[in-house]
Amino acid sequence: MSRRPIVAGNWKMHGTVSSVEQLVNGLLESELSALNCDVAVCPPALYVAQVQQLVADSMINVGTQNCSPFEQGAYTGEISAKMSADIGCKYVILGHSERRTLFAESDEVIAEKVAAVLEAGLVPVFCVGETLEQREGNETLDVITQQLNVVADKIGNDKLVELVIAYEPVWAIGTGKTASPEQAQEVHAAIRRWLASRSESAAAEVRIVYGGSVKAANATELFAQADIDGGLIGGAALDANEFYQICKAAG
Repeated sequence: MSRRPIVAGNWKMHGTVSSVEQLVNGLLESELSALNCDVAVCPPALYVAQVQQLVADSMINVGTQNCSPFEQGAYTGEISAKMSADIGCKYVILGHSERRTLFAESDEVIAEKVAAVLEAGLVPVFCVGETLEQREGNETLDVITQQLNVVADKIGNDKLVELVIAYEPVWAIGTGKTASPEQAQEVHAAIRRWLASRSESAAAEVRIVYGGSVKAANATELFAQADIDGGLIGGAALDANEFYQICKAAG
């Protein structure tokens, strides 16, 4: 079965009302709708409603960069998955290495968030990846399998088909270093084998995207790999033309 590619822009903590408008208008002026590719942008939470209004009549979907594992209540500063669903979001990025390292999110907390996002009817973009130290210690697949197992054990194998999985080698995020297409494909293939061990339908259908210093210059080669179904894009997603060229490479 052919999996429809997806490219999602993670804007991280960047943006102002005017820069968001400029970026989205730049995307709307490009030929995104002509591409055979799903496109999503994930702005900071305060700008989600603005982006929703701007992309209302387009094929661009909107996501958030995180959510609370809790549904509602006395959790000052938190945003629930159901709130993201309520304002029309489709995706939520979870398990990003910045959340794991800077905000000490454990595999277990991330699994609870994945379950909350699925419960809200949204699509988790679930990130896995290893540090440079782990790669050099030949622990890459052990680390990623552990990250995957905790989520699968929480949500059940039948729900795996609802995920988008993002392989993001921690050593390649925001560093300018990129895994070679062969290195990335090796891990993506291993993730797909892991999926097959849990659910044949998930192995066939789940889109596994690559994140880690993807740019227009390297996107075509990365996306040509058999098990790379698109990208989760950081810095390059803040430039409308660069992001469009990456989407074009995928679709």
